[in-house]
Amino acid sequence: MSRIGKMPITVPAGVEVTVAKDNVVTVKGPKGTLTRAFHPNMTITVDGAIATVTRPNDEKMNRSLHGLSRTLLNNMVVGVSTGFSKELEVNGVGYSASKEGNKLVMKLGFSHLVTMEEIDGITVEVPAPNKIVVSGIDKQKVGQFAAEVRGKRPPEPYKGKGIKYTTEVIRRKEGKTGGKK
Repeated sequence: MSRIGKMPITVPAGVEVTVAKDNVVTVKGPKGTLTRAFHPNMTITVDGAIATVTRPNDEKMNRSLHGLSRTLLNNMVVGVSTGFSKELEVNGVGYSASKEGNKLVMKLGFSHLVTMEEIDGITVEVPAPNKIVVSGIDKQKVGQFAAEVRGKRPPEPYKGKGIKYTTEVIRRKEGKTGGKK
């Protein structure tokens, strides 16, 4: 039995989980609404404030879908109740970020400004010139947008310049030592 898949999901007050035909689950909460179609083999049941995901048998496909389906449903519940956020740091001399309307404008050492437009369901905040906060209710969209922002100038190992997650640790390398021996 899947250790993750068999754990029940507690639905907080103010969040409503409904299962329609073809395993289409809609989760409504104070932050918004998320809808996802789950695999037809998974059985999703909601009893009051507890949701559970069960599988019909122990075939390899169903075992692999069990934990995944439970985690996706849990992320939907957490997203509409509290939301998700990723924090990024901009390191480097002259590197900075700012927000103009719904666009994120970054100076990353290129000859031009790098601009990224917010997508639906994602909000970008710039509390300081070297800090970017990406937040939203869909965990996948938040992570993907944060990865795209980081991808514009990933941190380099010699000086650590670039955009990195606040929790990320960059493995530093030693530079060249001049002269021949």
